[in-house]
Amino acid sequence: MKSLKTLATAIIGSSLLMYSASAAELNIVHGAIGKDNEVLRAELDRFEEQTGHTVNIVSMPESTTDQFGQYKLWLAAQSSDIDVYRIDVIGAPQIAEHFIDLKEHTKDIIGDFVPAAVESQTVGDKLVALPMFLGAPALYYRKDLLEKYNEPVPKTWQQMTETARRIMNAEREAGNSDIWGFVFQGAAYEGLTCNAQEWIASFGGGRIVETDGSVGINNPKAVQALELAKSWIGSIAPEGVLNYKEEDARGLFQSGNAVFMRNWNYAYALAAGDDSPVKDKFAVTTLPVGAEGEKSAATLGGWHLGVSKYSKYPEEAIELVRFLNNYDNQKERAIITSRPPTLNAVYADTEVGEAQEFIPLWKPVVDNALPRPSAATKRKYNEVSSEFWTAVHNTLSGDGSAEQNLRKLEARLNRLRGSAW
Repeated sequence: MKSLKTLATAIIGSSLLMYSASAAELNIVHGAIGKDNEVLRAELDRFEEQTGHTVNIVSMPESTTDQFGQYKLWLAAQSSDIDVYRIDVIGAPQIAEHFIDLKEHTKDIIGDFVPAAVESQTVGDKLVALPMFLGAPALYYRKDLLEKYNEPVPKTWQQMTETARRIMNAEREAGNSDIWGFVFQGAAYEGLTCNAQEWIASFGGGRIVETDGSVGINNPKAVQALELAKSWIGSIAPEGVLNYKEEDARGLFQSGNAVFMRNWNYAYALAAGDDSPVKDKFAVTTLPVGAEGEKSAATLGGWHLGVSKYSKYPEEAIELVRFLNNYDNQKERAIITSRPPTLNAVYADTEVGEAQEFIPLWKPVVDNALPRPSAATKRKYNEVSSEFWTAVHNTLSGDGSAEQNLRKLEARLNRLRGSAW
């Protein structure tokens, strides 16, 4: 009997030793806003319970520009400190060489993902990251105020401008001195690139850099778009919007002090929360067009998971990426954070539609979202985006006209381009 107990103890001890030896400690870098980290931590806890591995979240600042700068420092140093990176949709062409090709590791599931998302993370024949969630911004509006003043949902930016001004002025006259007409992301960073690309494209002004690499941003329709945006500052938008990022805009809108807001999908779940002053008072629609006959333009957003080639635990890191992107986790993320999923089937899930009614309606918007020119400009994208948002920010700030700043921008982009990107 004693020998059996001894044998059992030895077997259990051996099993625990093998389990311990196979367990890995992983680090995932995760720039997050809204409920992102809260949901991620719950998902990681389940992963740890199922696998015996541990996963730490390395948090990052809100600014996507600051995040990417830190990423490049880690990767240039070939640091093994980070195993899994949450990469902005524009990042793949710039840092592809530092990541494991996930094509073979995901060939059994990749066909279930939104094709545009997969394409955005494919550089040559390499799948740099597995798509985690998508983004295509919306125009948030106070449906109660539009109904109160008998105003229709605006279809054009000019209509939005006029409606915002009328409601803002009327509400202020009624005693609501803190209300503004429109808030967006106007700080000099990547968020402004997204906003301004939408304004210009919706006016028929083309892209920052065209898909063939040509530069045609200096045109009358682009000028018209930026001049209209300039008119918002200090009028329907606070001057402080020139320093706003996503959370600044959401904070003002969710407090009840803005009629309209341009923001990403994550803001929906927060604005609709039980503690939100605008719960049941707002709705979303597609972004306005610049003029009749033009198309609405929504910048393609989203974040995706890549495995560093410098990771000490590549197999475990790949296992984690697959786990975080499985059906159950994407469904949970869609319901709790209102992040559009990258698995096609989740859009048809009735529980997702009941909890976040706009997600199934937003599938065509996501499918047709406008990419930023990271594929055309490759490693020079960050410089291109910086030049663009600087020209736009200068215009909004009154430092030169749209025509002057776009002319300078065109010259700078052509110098960056040289003979080819």
